[in-house]
Amino acid sequence: MWRRPGMRTDSSHSPPAAQVGRRVFLGVGLAAVGATVSCTRGTAGGTWRFFTPAQAQTVDAICAQLIPADQDPGAKEAGVVNFIDLQLSKRFKKYRAVYQQGIDAVDAASRSKFGTRFVELTGERQVEVLNVVEENSPVFFDLIVTHARQGFYGDPRHGGNRNMVSWKMLGLPFPPVRGREHYKG
Repeated sequence: MWRRPGMRTDSSHSPPAAQVGRRVFLGVGLAAVGATVSCTRGTAGGTWRFFTPAQAQTVDAICAQLIPADQDPGAKEAGVVNFIDLQLSKRFKKYRAVYQQGIDAVDAASRSKFGTRFVELTGERQVEVLNVVEENSPVFFDLIVTHARQGFYGDPRHGGNRNMVSWKMLGLPFPPVRGREHYKG
């Protein structure tokens, strides 16, 4: 069962060294992200390409639970929802139906369990809903986790990782674009 990293499920207190940080968990696939993300271009705009405004809010809230901000920015600050929206209008078109059904499933589970939309829930209740979604809609859940990682750690030119927040967090220099020489003036 998925739980936000660092969240306790009982009253016992485990020492911090025993807890796996979200950055370690999410960083495992960092090297693969560059190879799997397409070379599309897009910028964060005021309009959504695929999502409705309500769907974008829901995806943004889901991603904020998957990669929450702590001492460093999280998915919301990195613009991960913009990455997913942009990619669903280009390279991820085949996942549109999965996202439509998954977003509907998140809000349906939220309304069923708590009587309101997912985005209106507290963080703890959002995690409860995501546990239900993970169990009942594993294809969507796995897909959004993968896309959230790609949007958080990938190249900003793909629509996420705004201001290179994950690279700065990891201490990575801005990688040069392949095939271009950087000249000193």
